[in-house]
Amino acid sequence: MVTAFIMVKTSAGKSEGLLEDIRGHEGVSEAHIVAGKYDIIVEAVGDEVYDVMHTVATRIRDLDGVVDTRTYICME
Repeated sequence: MVTAFIMVKTSAGKSEGLLEDIRGHEGVSEAHIVAGKYDIIVEAVGDEVYDVMHTVATRIRDLDGVVDTRTYICME
């Protein structure tokens, strides 16, 4: 099992709506609005690294209002 944390920067005023969209995607185990450089932190899981990267590339990055993402794959 692979776990990753995805930092999501959103357009102004879009965080709450995007949070609900992101939480509904397969591969997302948790998502929260946070304070700081990024607006939402997402915990994603998959059987392989490819599964996690697919979630980011096709399910999160393409959402209207997502400006930037950073993905951190857990090494433990």
